[in-house]
Amino acid sequence: MWTEYFERMLTLMVMAVFLRASYELAKPKSDNPGTGRDPNAPNPGPRQKEWAEKAVKKYAEAQEKKWRNWDEAMFEFSNVNRS
Repeated sequence: MWTEYFERMLTLMVMAVFLRASYELAKPKSDNPGTGRDPNAPNPGPRQKEWAEKAVKKYAEAQEKKWRNWDEAMFEFSNVNRS
């Protein structure tokens, strides 16, 4: 009984894998994978590039501050438990 159930489920899984593979192979390829930008969109100007660089810098600083606070809180928490 269990082996019949397993064989049927295995057959369904193999069919699902082949169906997904055929779908992925049939999708048109993107010229610009993973960027989320439209490849036909105009290139950003120097002002936009400057703003983007500034935003990335501010984001990195905020993340550094967040992780520093997190590290301090975790270190403080571990010291409290050891005492």
